[in-house]
Amino acid sequence: MKLKIMNNLKINKFIVFIPVVGIFFLTGCSVGPNYIKPDGPTESRYTSSYSRPIDARSAQRFVYNQDIPAEWWSLFHCEKLDQVIRMAIDGNPTLESAKAALRKTKEDFNAQVGSAYFPEVNANLSASRQKFSTAAAGISNGKGSIFNLYGASVQVSYMMDIWGGAKRELESLRAKIDYETFQMDAAYLTLTSNIVAAVGKEVAIREQILAVNEIITIQEKQLQILEQQLSLGGISKQDVLSQKSELQQTKAAIPALERELAVTRHYLAVLCGKFPIEESTLPEFTLSELTLPQDLPVTLPSSLVHQRPDIRAAEALLHSASAEIGVAEANLYPQLTLNSGFGPQSNVIKDLFNGNNIVWNIGAGVFQPVFNGGALKAKKRAAVAAFDQASAQYRQTVLFAFQNVADVLRSIETDGSTFDARIEAFNSAKEALTLAQNQLVTGSISNLVFQNSEHLFQQARIGVVQAQAARFTDTAALFQALGGGWNK
Repeated sequence: MKLKIMNNLKINKFIVFIPVVGIFFLTGCSVGPNYIKPDGPTESRYTSSYSRPIDARSAQRFVYNQDIPAEWWSLFHCEKLDQVIRMAIDGNPTLESAKAALRKTKEDFNAQVGSAYFPEVNANLSASRQKFSTAAAGISNGKGSIFNLYGASVQVSYMMDIWGGAKRELESLRAKIDYETFQMDAAYLTLTSNIVAAVGKEVAIREQILAVNEIITIQEKQLQILEQQLSLGGISKQDVLSQKSELQQTKAAIPALERELAVTRHYLAVLCGKFPIEESTLPEFTLSELTLPQDLPVTLPSSLVHQRPDIRAAEALLHSASAEIGVAEANLYPQLTLNSGFGPQSNVIKDLFNGNNIVWNIGAGVFQPVFNGGALKAKKRAAVAAFDQASAQYRQTVLFAFQNVADVLRSIETDGSTFDARIEAFNSAKEALTLAQNQLVTGSISNLVFQNSEHLFQQARIGVVQAQAARFTDTAALFQALGGGWNK
């Protein structure tokens, strides 16, 4: 009996590991196209300009072929900004979603690895009560018998990847992992860029509120002067009423600015993963706390496709689509499956593991699609079309990326000149307003002429604030357009 059991165990090992041995003897090739990375752009520049310094007074210049710092927002030298960005990275739900999507894709890959490279092994224990009919054996009018059947078995099966379809599917899943990785990179970049932009908007609104309050102070002083002149009979009441109307119109701008400031603060809180009511827990920002970066890195166009996460994500989808062609083509060819089983069966449970009750099987099967209405060929054509679509989308993503960089570079180039012009206009308007104030006191000019000078000063003051905000916003946009640097 012992000898029989040992012989059966040897057979068992042979049966169980036959599919595993098949893996090592597998020398099949992978059908379908091998992925080739798209050629990089040959352009050496983004635009035909931006070769000169932005402006001597602007304190900014382009520096070519320079790496972007990992925490690029630190170039603004604002601890409050660093604090808010750290808070957002820790609590933003969009980032959490991107991380979860990446984990899911990795586990999908792990699941496919298990089914592609390893045999499927299942253990089974069974117990049943059956009635056997003699009619099944060709004996009519025979009495059937009732019996119990107990069994314990191990089943092993493996589908050999002769045509490389499983390999191509794993290749596609790896590319999808890359895609989700770059999507997470893009989420980080978008989040940090949106925070810097929101902070830039906040400081711009606060500066506008300060500017409007400054103008209100000037108008109130002017109203006092006009009221004194009215009491002396030097001017008509119409001039006083006109100045009061001007003052109230200026004051009416404050509530709109305060509303815009509140909306911006609410948005900033949500970016940090907080409710709008919690915006008071965030630091407030002023223009004096931000430093405009002097050196603006401009990477080479050939490097952009390796930096921007949206381009890299589009390439990952292209790679995945290429591998899917191989999957569809492999499904057109015969599929070979190896299977085996081993285990005892007995109608008496105490004799279940008796060596004489061992049963086993070993086999192989070939599955070849013969007719399916052209479905498999249509799926391959669909995979080819999906690849062509991904290729076109990749090229479009690259074009939009280059446009994005070119637009931002052009904006920054003009921002410096615009800011300098705004400063000149403000200085001239301020000097003209001071002169008009003195002349109005002496009665040399009318109130209408003074109000015109006042309007010009107000517009020039707001223009300076807007030009300052544009420089901060466009600088942040440049880092975003170039792909950021947080993961480098």
